[in-house]
Amino acid sequence: MDLIIRNAAPKDLPSILEIINHAILTTTAIYDYDARTLEEQTAWFEKMINDGMPVIVAEHDKRVIGYGSYNIFRPKVGYRFSVEHSIYLDDKSRGIGVGGKLLGSLIQRARESGLHSMIGAIDAANRGSIEFHKKYGFIEKGYLREVGYKFDQWLDVVYMQLIVEEEE
Repeated sequence: MDLIIRNAAPKDLPSILEIINHAILTTTAIYDYDARTLEEQTAWFEKMINDGMPVIVAEHDKRVIGYGSYNIFRPKVGYRFSVEHSIYLDDKSRGIGVGGKLLGSLIQRARESGLHSMIGAIDAANRGSIEFHKKYGFIEKGYLREVGYKFDQWLDVVYMQLIVEEEE
């Protein structure tokens, strides 16, 4: 597959919006309930860029088929070396290596930025995502029972972590 991983641009926001809204409305990959507007997604993108956080896309045949990003894990100065990442793909792009390319790029960017730790918060029922993260060296570090609620059910979260700082 001819796949390009690159920094997202404002022109990519309609595709990013379509991907995230599908996840919001049909999955427990994200615990939001309401579809986002283009204005909301644009504000998110501008804040990410202004904060120096990456937003990247996977492009195939000049079409955005997935995106990824990370942001500081928690808004306290002591957490500045740890980030929580997110990757979302369109339905037709799962299981063909797109997510791995996005995650690999985010890991590399984290290393180059001097970050120490990447964290994934994953719906515990999403075994595919948990196994995917294990392939890239993430280790399960926590399990929180019934902390989310969506689609009329309580949801558990698995926290996974990768130490990205390269050893000297």
